[in-house]
Amino acid sequence: MIQRKTILTPADNSGAFKLQVIHLYKGSKRKFSYLGDIVRCVVVGAVPNSNVKDSEQVLAVVVRTKKEYRRTDGSYIRFDDNAGVVIDNLKDKNPRGTRIFGPVARELRDRGFNKIISLAQEVV
Repeated sequence: MIQRKTILTPADNSGAFKLQVIHLYKGSKRKFSYLGDIVRCVVVGAVPNSNVKDSEQVLAVVVRTKKEYRRTDGSYIRFDDNAGVVIDNLKDKNPRGTRIFGPVARELRDRGFNKIISLAQEVV
């Protein structure tokens, strides 16, 4: 469950240290986001000369959540941290970084994030 003010750890090499969620897409009164949802974030700290700058607003897709997520077969999946991958825009859904660190959820494939799935080390 990702909500406003949640801190996400970046799961890519875009250059951000932390991402703070400021907006949830898919509905005006939405309170939580889950795996595969797109959120708007603010970069809190960034590496110099990187793809993202400090205090820049970026779009990110949630790839890992601490809160368990129920799959259609009845199983549950959860991770050790809340993580996101910075993407370029809502249409293309391509990551701004060139590498993806850590496992990502299989639900991303159903939502059209095929490039992130192909770059990921492990798909759970």
